[in-house]
Amino acid sequence: MIAFFNGEFVSADDPHINLADRGFCLGDGLFETIRCCNGKPFRWDRHWQRLTGSAAFLKINLPFGESDSRKLAEGLLARNKQSDVILKINLSRGAGQRGYSIRGTGEATFAMTVHPAPPITETDPLPWRLRTASYRLQSTDPLRRHKTTNRLINILARAEAEEVGADEALLLNERGEVAEAASANVFWIRDNCICTPSLSAGALPGITRAYAREWATEAGFESREETLAGENLHGVDGVFLTQSSLGIIEVAELDGRPLSSSKQTTQIRRSWWNTVQRETA
Repeated sequence: MIAFFNGEFVSADDPHINLADRGFCLGDGLFETIRCCNGKPFRWDRHWQRLTGSAAFLKINLPFGESDSRKLAEGLLARNKQSDVILKINLSRGAGQRGYSIRGTGEATFAMTVHPAPPITETDPLPWRLRTASYRLQSTDPLRRHKTTNRLINILARAEAEEVGADEALLLNERGEVAEAASANVFWIRDNCICTPSLSAGALPGITRAYAREWATEAGFESREETLAGENLHGVDGVFLTQSSLGIIEVAELDGRPLSSSKQTTQIRRSWWNTVQRETA
């Protein structure tokens, strides 16, 4: 497999991270996960906009602009002769002195890799089972709005869910409100309204989250951000997750109890898949 690392296309086995790299030492970096079909990244511009916004927030200088980076990404897909994969972008502040100060930091580390994409069709993936995590997000933490490489709460929550046979973890904030899942945004359907937590609840501004809200408006459904206690998900008409890798994922179970299924989830899942195929054709 070929990777792109700091300006060069190399074997994915070749790059060596400097032991002083702050991404390795401190989690001082960002990442993006992009679904690619037909040899093209889906909604590259939105992923890049989020990456550049977060890089500015963290005061990390990107070594490449959007146009060059997209050409490099598509070149990477072509070199690997892969058309349907997951493209991973990693950005680190680079090597620096020991400690927290960013003074004297060198050039940023920039890497792109490709990974096998989970199989998906208009009817996949199968519904997931959620487990409410014992860990809580802090809704006022400004880093919750950025895809930093330090995702320890998400990692521990996912491990906790998998230990009891669940597919994914539901994360609540300090007030017990639904914030997000470990690797996805959360939506629920109630009275033909497509609802999701606001970013102020601790949710990440997901790319597929934005797609779901746009779809709801275009399809004639009400779409709104709403506050919901975690236990109240059992009283809604349907629950689904959104993420870049798999798109729209129905949730069938929460904490061992079944959840209602909604036809709107099927509609939006098919719409997302058709949009991916059309925009990358």
